[in-house]
Amino acid sequence: MIRRPTRRFASAAVVFVAAPLLALAATGETIVVGDFSHADPGASPPRNWTPITFRQVERHTRYTVTRDDLAGTVLCAEADASASGLAHRLDLPAESHPRLRWRWKAQNVLAKGDVTRQSGDDYPARVYVTFRYSPERLSLAERVKYATARLLYGDYPPHASIAYVWDTRAAVETTVPNAFTDRARMIVVESGATRLGQWLSYERDIVVDYRRAFGDEPPPISGIAIMTDADNTGETAAACYGDIELIAR
Repeated sequence: MIRRPTRRFASAAVVFVAAPLLALAATGETIVVGDFSHADPGASPPRNWTPITFRQVERHTRYTVTRDDLAGTVLCAEADASASGLAHRLDLPAESHPRLRWRWKAQNVLAKGDVTRQSGDDYPARVYVTFRYSPERLSLAERVKYATARLLYGDYPPHASIAYVWDTRAAVETTVPNAFTDRARMIVVESGATRLGQWLSYERDIVVDYRRAFGDEPPPISGIAIMTDADNTGETAAACYGDIELIAR
């Protein structure tokens, strides 16, 4: 299990610290990062995914591989005033497989959810992409912070992250800094209750999204993570995730 970062660092997706680099299932131009459809029902966590927990959050989200009548074998999450996630570590040039494809189904939105506020930084479903620590892009003060984090957690945090989220009220395509840290950008890909209970598919160009979010070229991808959480709002949330893939341009 990954050592517990603080919620501030976790929002920047310091979620792959001390995790082993894991093998991927690859077919042609597609890398299957989350091969949940071939996982064993009941598995928790699924093979090649590492739990993320946070130092000051005692209650953890429950993740279980299960069968869905429409989607087959999927990974489902249940949060009850809790927060934790699952991470898959990578080391891959962003330009080689820039298209991120996934599907999910959310059961509810959070009444107090708000992508712009720390108190509302909870989502029924989110998918993170993190990018490798790049000291040449940071100020001296930022490098000192990263060095301190390395002492605490055994490795450098990611340089930056993008989180694709299902928010309560923000418009789709809203892109804002995470409420806890400006090293992460939140991109709203789904909002509100209209499409709850449906399997929805997404495909994003993470290179394009990184450029828009940070105004720079992305460092190599250091990992993919998922998280369903409700610790800041004190509510409940439930969602299921299908396979997650990275696709060559």
